Amino acid sequence: MGCGCRGQQLARELTTAGHAVRGTSRDPERLPAIEATGAEGVQADPDRLGTVLVQLAGVTVVCWLMGSAAAAAEQMQALHGDRLRSLLAKLVDSGARGLVYDATGSVDPALRRDGAELARQAGEANRMPVAVIEADGSDHEDWLRAARAAVDDVLSAEPGFP
Repeated sequence: MGCGCRGQQLARELTTAGHAVRGTSRDPERLPAIEATGAEGVQADPDRLGTVLVQLAGVTVVCWLMGSAAAAAEQMQALHGDRLRSLLAKLVDSGARGLVYDATGSVDPALRRDGAELARQAGEANRMPVAVIEADGSDHEDWLRAARAAVDDVLSAEPGFP
């Protein structure tokens, strides 16, 4: 999971409930903050999917929490478009059960809508559970409840049936 501010909130919530969580950051200096949530902090860069894919071993649910990622517009287009599409193509063979996509946040709403649609289409095509977080991202408690429910939905889905 991308483990910025909201990702760390979700990591803390999930680890408190007994789940093992692996949180990622591009910046190795952010790893201690991730680990303070109880999660395993690892360095990975969604712009270099190979660094993300090697972290999928033993992962049940992938959380693509890029709705408030800070980057140039071109990079945001890739994270919610081509990078996400590539991840989804590889995810089905990774052993991960499914995906949670964050469609909330400060990133261009059209990019987030397109990303949510990509995630849903991949879920249907690959019979993989996909949940999309659509809560008000500015309300942290509402977002956290919706994110936790999305993870629970993916975990409870029947195998092969989104």
